[in-house]
Amino acid sequence: MCIRDRLNGVRDVAGPEVFTLDELGRVYLDANNDKRTVVVDPAAGMFGAVKGDAIIAKDGAVLAETTYREFLAR
Repeated sequence: MCIRDRLNGVRDVAGPEVFTLDELGRVYLDANNDKRTVVVDPAAGMFGAVKGDAIIAKDGAVLAETTYREFLAR
C-alpha cells in the first residue's frame, strides 16, 4: 500500500504477512462473522490473480508489525 506522507512524499507500507486476494477476503469476512463464501474464478479477466501470485512490498517499504487479523480485531 502506498500512503502519501507530507514530509517524505510517498511511502510504501506493508504488513508482516503475504496473502492472496481471496485469502484477504476470507480473513475479512471471518473477522466480521460474515458467513458468505469467497469464490475464485480461474478465468477472471484483467484483475484476476494468477494462483500463487502475490503483491509484495518493494525494497525499502515500511513493514508494520501488526498482522491483518490483529488490525481487523481493533
